[in-house]
Amino acid sequence: MGESMKVIEGGVTAAKGFEAAGVEAAIKYQNRKDMAMVYSTAPCTAAGVFTSNVVKAAPVLWDKEVVAHAPSVQAIVVNSGIANACTGKQGYDCCKETADKAAEVLGIQADGVIVASTGVIGWQLPVDRIKAGVEKLAAAKQATLEAGTQAAEAIMTTDTVSKQVAVTIEIDGKQVTIGGMCKGSGMIHPNMCTMLGFITTDIAISKELLQEALSEDVVDTFNMISVDGDTSTNDTLVVLANGLAENEMITTKNDAYYQFKEALHYIDTTLAKKMAGDGEGATALFETKVIHAASKEEARILSKSVVCSSLTKAMIYGHDPNVGRIMCALGYSGVQFDPEQVDLYCENEEKKIQICKGGLLTDYSEEEASAVLAAPEVRVIVDMHQGEAEATAWGCDLTYDYVKINADYRS
Repeated sequence: MGESMKVIEGGVTAAKGFEAAGVEAAIKYQNRKDMAMVYSTAPCTAAGVFTSNVVKAAPVLWDKEVVAHAPSVQAIVVNSGIANACTGKQGYDCCKETADKAAEVLGIQADGVIVASTGVIGWQLPVDRIKAGVEKLAAAKQATLEAGTQAAEAIMTTDTVSKQVAVTIEIDGKQVTIGGMCKGSGMIHPNMCTMLGFITTDIAISKELLQEALSEDVVDTFNMISVDGDTSTNDTLVVLANGLAENEMITTKNDAYYQFKEALHYIDTTLAKKMAGDGEGATALFETKVIHAASKEEARILSKSVVCSSLTKAMIYGHDPNVGRIMCALGYSGVQFDPEQVDLYCENEEKKIQICKGGLLTDYSEEEASAVLAAPEVRVIVDMHQGEAEATAWGCDLTYDYVKINADYRS
């Protein structure tokens, strides 16, 4: 962590000029918040990354246009419960009506409104309830930490906890704040996952560099998590920067840019791990770190292969230090390596045990290794002995509850 970076309380309302709200709009759920708004008092530069799924939800199509072409962005409107995916022209028209309503009540441009949805695919959104929700959100929005928390709660679907984080850094003698919130619990297997993520900052930075910083960082953060191997239709990660910190505008890759990038990396990593650890039915965050790989790309592939394996995920749930399952997942990853060079370790915050040396089982205690894997956060370390590259991937265990949740998702 950089010298000037401090982790603070809050999320999307931590930075100057940002307000938020979360309200009940009865989109699908009853008696729980299901619509959120984030609003900036000043126009924002925007950057975004979106799902790689060929089937893209209507809000993704809308938001890609907004991020690419709108002169500025000033508001985000999100609903949970219904995804507005596979909804055709009617679904896209609903995005436009949502943006128009937000523009009307907030006094901003409709092409500067990001719209996002998460939930059941194939159902049409109740437009009248959405528009009524936008009015409630506009009336309720505040700059408080509590308002940011309410927004983070309103975007949840099968999530069990809301997910937010914020940091401050110092640039040009000015305090710069970056905060974010996300949701995601199932259909998590990125190149973006079922995830909605919204990051707000008061930094002054060019659109080109904001987009570059985000696109580069996603590769080692959000794209390195997996809950279930399903890539969603709705994945959206948007960053808004309103410049109210009044630092000198960042237009080149100077020290200030790299300082911002480091802080953004902390935000992205923290949110990604919160999602992985809150996978549907999960009892543990499961991290795999590959070290001494031949290249960065191979390290990424190998670590993702281990956290994506249903068998290794079930192994973590059962607290079973099964070397064969880890070696098998490495072996079918597509990366060429010598199995007789591989060392494997299991660890948690308190203990580290080597379970494999040079491709052979060590004389470890099953009882001790099982106890290590019983922690709420566990790590498998894979030493390839091939080079100097490393990468980390995050997932969760696979439990009976994952099947229960998804066997009955639409009701």
